[in-house]
Amino acid sequence: MILEIKDLCKSFHAPRSGTIEVLKQVSFGLLPGETNAITGQSGSGKTTLLSLIAGLDTPDSGAVILDGENLCAMDENRLSRYRATKIGIIFQQFHLMPHLSARENISLPLEILKQDRIGPRTDVMLEKVGLQDRQHHLPGQLSGGECQRVAIARALIIKPALLLADEPTGNLDMETGEIVARLFFDLVEKEKKSLILVTHNPGLANQCRKIRTLDRGRLL
Repeated sequence: MILEIKDLCKSFHAPRSGTIEVLKQVSFGLLPGETNAITGQSGSGKTTLLSLIAGLDTPDSGAVILDGENLCAMDENRLSRYRATKIGIIFQQFHLMPHLSARENISLPLEILKQDRIGPRTDVMLEKVGLQDRQHHLPGQLSGGECQRVAIARALIIKPALLLADEPTGNLDMETGEIVARLFFDLVEKEKKSLILVTHNPGLANQCRKIRTLDRGRLL
């Protein structure tokens, strides 16, 4: 297993309604190169689960074991470094740095990690997402589909052990979303990436090897 989720529980305290259990003993595994979709109604716990897997939040109990390491047992410094080298994340809202060009946004993870061959590796990713001619444009000068292609390239450039995607076409119109989805899944297959995809879109979910459904915090 590249990823093991063991008995994850997470709750939040709401002033009026008290403690709300968002995730209830969620467990599953992901094989290397496997793609899984997580579906469910709004409020079922999908985004919370993705945040826990990404190490952006901590569970009340349970474990997230990625490539043999328990993220829940790491201190913040080690977790930040591990996340930066092992996990690629694609958000619905792109989350690009507005003052950096497409090229600079893609290479940013490598710059932060002080890795070598940053230029050539960035060139490869720009070609893979078809943005060589737009590489010097700022996010504000790019279309939504182009921004998401930048975000996909940025997530893949570190060669992550695990790729996480939260509604990667949710901010795009239908036609653009279909184009970006084809590019995304083509890259996932070619790069043999292990993927957890959170989506409401049945078309996206059906392109994954397995579909898992969350219902009121429990995995069906």
